[in-house]
Amino acid sequence: MNYEKLFERGSIGNVHLKNRVVMTAMGVNLANSMGEANEVITKYYEERAKGGVGLIITEIARIDDEFGVGTPNQLSVTEGRHIPHLERMIETIQKYGTKVFIQLHHPGRETKSHLLGGKQIVAPSAIMCQVTQEMPRALTTEECEGLVRKFIKGAVIAKTAGADGVELHVAHGYLLNQFVSPYSNKRTDKYGGSFTNRLRIVSEIITGIKYMCGADFPISVRISADEYVDGGLKLDDSVKIARTLESYGIDAINVSSGTYESATTIIEPGSYPQGWKKHLAEEVRKNVRIPVIAVNNIKDPETAEKLLESGVCDFVGVARGHLADPYWVKKAKEGRSDEIRKCIGCLNCFAELNQGRHIKCSVNGALGRELEFSSLEKNGHGKTVAVVGGGPAGMQAALVLDQKGFHTILFDEREKLGGTLNVADKAPIKEKVHLMTNGLIREIEESGVEVRRNTKATVELVRSLDPAGVFVAVGASPTIPPIPGIDGANVMKAEDVLTGKSTPQGKVAVIGSGLTGLETAELLADRGHAVTLVEMQKTIGPGVNRTILADLMIRFGKHDPTILSNHRLMSISEDSITLMNQMTSQLSMVEADTVVLALGVTPRREMVQAFSESFENIRVIGDADQAGRIQEAIKDGYTQAFAFTTY
Repeated sequence: MNYEKLFERGSIGNVHLKNRVVMTAMGVNLANSMGEANEVITKYYEERAKGGVGLIITEIARIDDEFGVGTPNQLSVTEGRHIPHLERMIETIQKYGTKVFIQLHHPGRETKSHLLGGKQIVAPSAIMCQVTQEMPRALTTEECEGLVRKFIKGAVIAKTAGADGVELHVAHGYLLNQFVSPYSNKRTDKYGGSFTNRLRIVSEIITGIKYMCGADFPISVRISADEYVDGGLKLDDSVKIARTLESYGIDAINVSSGTYESATTIIEPGSYPQGWKKHLAEEVRKNVRIPVIAVNNIKDPETAEKLLESGVCDFVGVARGHLADPYWVKKAKEGRSDEIRKCIGCLNCFAELNQGRHIKCSVNGALGRELEFSSLEKNGHGKTVAVVGGGPAGMQAALVLDQKGFHTILFDEREKLGGTLNVADKAPIKEKVHLMTNGLIREIEESGVEVRRNTKATVELVRSLDPAGVFVAVGASPTIPPIPGIDGANVMKAEDVLTGKSTPQGKVAVIGSGLTGLETAELLADRGHAVTLVEMQKTIGPGVNRTILADLMIRFGKHDPTILSNHRLMSISEDSITLMNQMTSQLSMVEADTVVLALGVTPRREMVQAFSESFENIRVIGDADQAGRIQEAIKDGYTQAFAFTTY
């Protein structure tokens, strides 16, 4: 596919872009603790610029150090001392022909007091966000006027540092969105009440930036076209807002949706289809004459091209797609879209940020560590390295070893590479995992890796290769506890149910509510089974991302399942299970014609031991070392192979 629309040139104000792809803003927590752009965040953006994107809108850059901190290590545009560091970052990006907008941000009530040194958080009105669960104090009129000046100062710093433009973050429930929305603004001064008053702070910021930076300095405004909360902004409101903002002289509208309180509508889990909210941008675009940028949960260039062709937007916002693969644009332009490492919507990137860590990606082991991994040592010299196991860890290791110049031989017992990915993609609405798996396989096919499918790699076989090293990625086996009845004909493993190897009958008890257990339970409920979900821990979904869990439980809950947390499986019979309440030690019996075990996995220690005893230069990676998620497998394969050397 040629993607003619995707690679058309375009303009925002007087800034000319080489294509229609915008990497929209995402917090990454990679700047230094004083908000300066260091080598780490610079390298992160440089990789995406090298990848060919037309415009990068940076992560949230704070304009207020006292009450405006969103993450511990975010970019800052509060002081002149930030200019030289920001300038180096911007110039690094621009040398690839990519333009840069700095996103100006204040979190308002969507932050935590511990990020403010214990100070109470602030907002237009003293209304608590139900996610952050901290009561803000209302800003005074004088403080609002001071924030206007701080936003303008941030824009001046950005322009002085060489930015091509700025973006005002008036979306996602952050401060400026809080002013604009009647849901969060109950003020009675000049910054509240009427539509004009609620928009006043934004209009004053825009006017001030145009005055200080020049009428031709581009301003984009990001909006939530639908907040998806009762009493919040709806599409009709946002169309009026967009037209009004255009009259203030802005140069582009960036259409998103949602607030923290409707979180899945900001950062969608994998269950959401691509383009699900295209109606928002489409309606805004019909009503303005300035360019419209829009995020639409885009994972592949085909979807992006169709959105442009159908007039949904003027520029496509590809955010997490650039976390998963910094060369998303380059691969699309070169006709290699099937090699793009696709985002799977697991939300691990933002789960990491919520823990105060830097951003990470389940499918890209180098995310956030681009500087560390910038110099791949080509030290293979054609020496043979065996990789045993073709799951995500094994495939990732094989790809890096091949790049390092090793003759890499990848063994897998099955016909299709992918390992547990070929189980994970069988759960409901997991097509994105399937795309990711096929993308990895395609990368392997296009590399120099020698693949031996349907081959059990024994110690003797691998020894015959006289390898310089061995990577053991043999995965793990389902955990089967030694309890009465566990060997019964009505007892099945979750992975066998997902792949169709085993077919449950009648009433089903799913034991374990990790992600595999939850997805298996949902699948069986969708098929009409009465499902009882049993979990030993106090809450359902231990270790599962809270947003993913909430999204899944909404779907699963529609089937009215029985959910028993804090219960331990004691025994299994032909038509029931016996459970013990771990709080009271009371036993109970639950009817179950079929029992499905989803109790995690255990590394295949015997195979690991056999290889460890037979080879000196060995690496044990992925589930074979320690059971984990896709993220840990990809990271392990990437990092271990990157650092691998021969003696």
